[in-house]
Amino acid sequence: MIAVATRPRLGFLGVGWIGRNRLDAIAESGCAEISAVADPAVDGALSSLDELLAEELDGVVIATPSALHADQAVAALERGLAVFCQKPLALDAASASRVVEAARAADRLLAVDMSYRFTAAAQRVRELLAGGELGEVFGVDLVFHNAYGPDKRWSTEPALAGGGCILDLGIHLVDLALWALGWPAVRTVASTLHGEPLEDFATAQIELEAGTVLRLACSWRLHAGRDCVFEATFYGTEGGASLRNVDGSFYDFVAERFHGAQAELLAGAPDDWGGRAAVDWASRLGQRHCFDEAADAYVRVHEVVDAIYEGRR
Repeated sequence: MIAVATRPRLGFLGVGWIGRNRLDAIAESGCAEISAVADPAVDGALSSLDELLAEELDGVVIATPSALHADQAVAALERGLAVFCQKPLALDAASASRVVEAARAADRLLAVDMSYRFTAAAQRVRELLAGGELGEVFGVDLVFHNAYGPDKRWSTEPALAGGGCILDLGIHLVDLALWALGWPAVRTVASTLHGEPLEDFATAQIELEAGTVLRLACSWRLHAGRDCVFEATFYGTEGGASLRNVDGSFYDFVAERFHGAQAELLAGAPDDWGGRAAVDWASRLGQRHCFDEAADAYVRVHEVVDAIYEGRR
């Protein structure tokens, strides 16, 4: 166990829309103390990570451009601070492994904001899968289309973003599927990416060791007739289950179980899930949790993402 205040003292690096949302969620939960903020675009805030690390803190929440995450996370971990990082944790599996190993060496709690795991819809689908209620799962369809593309200027700059829709949206689909299925091994990955220098449309077929086939599609700026299309549907020998967004919403999700042509509602909207991953991390930090071996899964997700980029046609 590590010596951490019951209400851990947190610093926030980057408080744009997502960073501010996670800050507000933690503050409203009361599980931690908001001790410092660093963001050069915010009046009165600290201006750099170095200034933030000079504060008396127990953990740091990172919400900066993607290419900065790995180095910033390692710097905080090496100072003995726990880290909650926006996705992606890094730009590739090697860098993600470097962060996880820094957390292991420091014995500090590391978590990444894979927020869709924390929706009620995803939790219900995972419960069905874990209980074997769908039988042998042979196919999974994964879709995440955004009609607008990213709203942050740096997201279209390769040096800062590191990737396009796969690293922005597809990584959530890979994480969600592997997490829901209990982290099975991956056998093969084939992919097609469209757009330069950053892909704005991508498809991938991922075959698992057990023979399950994942079909993934994601995009920025797709003419989809709605703001967002999000779906993760699992097909098994004893039934199916799906989580999907409602009426193009980025926030409202439902889960359904399928029996032949019949659908049974498992979880519905509204569901205030956006900050749950951050609150979970801050709460565990307050309970003096240290390194969690589950962090190794972040590297596995990045290995699949790397394979999608390497297997592009």
